[in-house]
Amino acid sequence: MMQMPPPDASILARRQAITDALRQALPDAVIDDPAETRAYECDALSAYRCAPLAVVLPRSTEEVSRLLRLCHDLRVPVVPRGAGTSLAGGSMPTADAVVIGLSRMTDVLEIAPGDRLIRVQAGRTNLSVSGAVDGLGFFYAPDPSSQLACAIGGNIAMNSGGAHCLKYGVTTNNLLGVTVVLMDGSVVHLGGPMGEGPGLDLLGVVCGSEGQLGIVTEATLRILPKPAGARPALIGFAAAETAGACVAAIIRAGIIPVAIEFMDAPCIKATEEFSGAGYPDCEALLIVEVEGTGPEIDEQLTLIRDIAMTFDPVEFRESRSDDESARIWKGRKSAFGAMGSMGDYICLDGTIPVTALPTVLAGIGDLSRQYGLAVSNVFHAGDGNMHPLIIYDANKPGDVDLAEALGADILRLCIKVGGCLTGEHGVGIEKRDLMSEQFAPNDLEAQMLVKDAFDPHWLLNAAKVFPLDVSAPRRDRRLNRPADAA
Repeated sequence: MMQMPPPDASILARRQAITDALRQALPDAVIDDPAETRAYECDALSAYRCAPLAVVLPRSTEEVSRLLRLCHDLRVPVVPRGAGTSLAGGSMPTADAVVIGLSRMTDVLEIAPGDRLIRVQAGRTNLSVSGAVDGLGFFYAPDPSSQLACAIGGNIAMNSGGAHCLKYGVTTNNLLGVTVVLMDGSVVHLGGPMGEGPGLDLLGVVCGSEGQLGIVTEATLRILPKPAGARPALIGFAAAETAGACVAAIIRAGIIPVAIEFMDAPCIKATEEFSGAGYPDCEALLIVEVEGTGPEIDEQLTLIRDIAMTFDPVEFRESRSDDESARIWKGRKSAFGAMGSMGDYICLDGTIPVTALPTVLAGIGDLSRQYGLAVSNVFHAGDGNMHPLIIYDANKPGDVDLAEALGADILRLCIKVGGCLTGEHGVGIEKRDLMSEQFAPNDLEAQMLVKDAFDPHWLLNAAKVFPLDVSAPRRDRRLNRPADAA
């Protein structure tokens, strides 16, 4: 059972004074009606919920600065929130925290096609960034499954990837600069049109920091020319382990497709019923997409076909039209939604060496049988970023705890084979207590020293990422009372 620290009673006692101060700072941006704050009580890790003290929706960097300065002076914890699509509980609040949401910060601030960049407010959705430059012949590469809804600020916080990160990289590889507001209200600009300059890579520190260091309000993003063409192929296999071995063979051959996606039989079935993508009936499926000119695509797919045929696939099918390609990707993009038809689920996020895919897939199958809970797999196979979905019944006593225990063992397996706890979903609260298995005490201490430098009072998203027993001394010494009373 995931635990959160108890709310600070002294803050709860000042609830009205705090909300009054927030409303004075931003009169039309504060939500404190309990019926309305319930919309912010969880993110996509919906098994855990807690309504915040209040929610504030600023429209600019200056307004975020004003709010953080106020919360800093009042010693009130803050939870940043993009679109609330985090699968790791990254934006779940505590009862004594103020949520600062970015949903009103959606403006495009600059487009410079010649410099291949776009600058946006951090509340803008991922897909709409590509939409803003599509007519100019460009696109923004990171494409999480939630790209229709997820915000750029959240993408930066979790260093999100997506299906096409195999070729184009994750958020950090496509992030040139940020404007970030620190907890004391100071505004810092990191990077710029040319990316991070000499010295410490503070842009790299902020990207993936899960709202622990500051709130990103603006982002300068790299945009890329749209490729001449792209074509996916479906490859079906009689066993999941065989599909994993095929992925490893493709990567070993030095072929870099734009994407290699994996789906197992339960996911294929659910997705097919949901979207009618035309997937083959098999135990495991790869979606392999390549791009370039027509001859380049043909050459790459011929090489991939030759490798795949050595694994005796059930089917190898190339897309023959734009419509067929769209259906293939619609199926994959809707997989997580489709899996909801199977029941409640926890979506994990662990990364492993590609060569370990067959071993880990077999191990997940063993653990699934041991715990008596179904596990379905859909993930970015090309870079070893796995997303096992553990199916459980939220109404059955003990099932949530059982699912969490199974998830922990799957992540331990990822660590055992040389992988890590997360690839793109972040740590949040979901994997917080496993950090001690990934990192030695001195490693965790080094990470917390970085947070000390940015947020000395541990007010920003402080119950996340670090195991509670490890971070307790720092959280306990923060002064949760007005600074003039300190």
